[in-house]
Amino acid sequence: MITALEIIVVILALLIIGVVVAQKSKTQGMGAGFGGGADDLFGSRARGMDALLSKMTIILSVLFAVCTFVLGRLMHTF
Repeated sequence: MITALEIIVVILALLIIGVVVAQKSKTQGMGAGFGGGADDLFGSRARGMDALLSKMTIILSVLFAVCTFVLGRLMHTF
């Protein structure tokens, strides 16, 4: 059981990394503060793939946290 949860935690971690890297940046960095990102300032709602990746990030993160807590409990580390 512990080995299976360890494998699941590693897979979830890799999936979270992939989903976060695939997301489009929400800010333009330092240039946005000097007028470069004015078009994204108003009405920038996540649509399509951005919304899906955002929801996937939340779901995978919650699953990762739950699996990590269960794994920690099974290993009697807390």
